[in-house]
Amino acid sequence: MNLKDQLLASKIYLVLAALFITSLVVSNLIFQRFFYWNPFGWFPFEISAGLLPYPITFLITDIISEIYGKKKANQIVITGIFASFFSVLIVLVGNYTTATSWSPVNNDVYTQVFGFSTIAVLASMLAYLFAQFIDIRVFHFWKRKTNGNHLWLRNNFSTFTSQFIDTFTVVSLLCLFEVLSWDVFSSVLLSGFLFKIIVAALDTPVLYIAVYFFRKRFLLGKGEELKGIL
Repeated sequence: MNLKDQLLASKIYLVLAALFITSLVVSNLIFQRFFYWNPFGWFPFEISAGLLPYPITFLITDIISEIYGKKKANQIVITGIFASFFSVLIVLVGNYTTATSWSPVNNDVYTQVFGFSTIAVLASMLAYLFAQFIDIRVFHFWKRKTNGNHLWLRNNFSTFTSQFIDTFTVVSLLCLFEVLSWDVFSSVLLSGFLFKIIVAALDTPVLYIAVYFFRKRFLLGKGEELKGIL
């Protein structure tokens, strides 16, 4: 691959990294808002607003795993965790300030929105980190087993496995640290996992389109990965 293609591949990687980090940080900031979603008319999902950008992170790691390789996928996950920790630290520092009398957001509102349990949030981030590494490992396991064929299989199998582990762990921690009540454990767990499964299935065509673009633009063979990317 020539220098021009290397620079282009690096720029695309940075864009994907920015989307990944933004989605991850935002999901941690808005997770306390829950809402109903009933697209089928027979099962009202009870899901956190934090799940809206969340599936994007797994789609991006699958794209990076397929095109840039396992090492680059792991790097972006670690970077995202550092960004999340830093964002939580800033929010916590803001919580110790005193609002002015004319501030649109007073102390009580700020604490109610952002005053989540620090331990619960940090634990959920670690659970997410664990789930992402599982996703990447399972993805590459099936990539080796299928010799680069059946992209849909490794995309969905890796996501289904990691998403269940992540959803179960996070909901358990939120209940344990009394962010949520144990009364809603089952409904939130089922809703969250099913939502992620549906989105994972729907984003499979997006993954195929992205992989097709990369392979055509960078002349990659089936299962081949970009090398020499900074």
